[in-house]
Amino acid sequence: MTRALFIIDVQNDFTEGGALGVDGGAAVAAGITEYLEANSSRYDKVFASRDWHDGDNDNGGHFALDAEPDFVSTWPVHCVAGTEGAEYHPALKLAEDTIHIRKGQGVPAYSIFEGTADDGSSVADKLQELGIDSVDVVGIATDYCVRASALGAIEHGQEVTVLTDLIAGVAPESSEAALAELAHAGAKIAESKSEK
Repeated sequence: MTRALFIIDVQNDFTEGGALGVDGGAAVAAGITEYLEANSSRYDKVFASRDWHDGDNDNGGHFALDAEPDFVSTWPVHCVAGTEGAEYHPALKLAEDTIHIRKGQGVPAYSIFEGTADDGSSVADKLQELGIDSVDVVGIATDYCVRASALGAIEHGQEVTVLTDLIAGVAPESSEAALAELAHAGAKIAESKSEK
């Protein structure tokens, strides 16, 4: 089995103190770093996604510029390309050969599969090129981009495991619902220590 790790949106704006900070975000960043250090041989490749939104428009209605955000499909301004908020959280340490994915460049985007690598290629193309057939998913936020990315991996034929001790969600109810939906779709829901 050829396995990849998807690290979803562990960015300053999604951790405590950020524009859309979630509780536990900084702990997730540190936990992923610790997990990777202890399990570097487990993965053939690591992908890390970031929201990378335009700063001069509403990104296809994603940013609530003229009204209050509904926190479902419209959001406060966050993760603008090139800003501190869009950078990875400082506790997240990534290897040099990590594949970096930028998503939401002018449009709403939740799944890592909606982004592109630095060379312009898609995540689906990279997985195929590398012969990946199994993906573990960690990051932020459980009920939005982690959910969408894990569902995308299932749709692309991957065997998917969501590591519940290395994710953080916006709200408990929607996070629980997301994990239930993912389990129903065929994802394995497990803690990282049980997957070594």
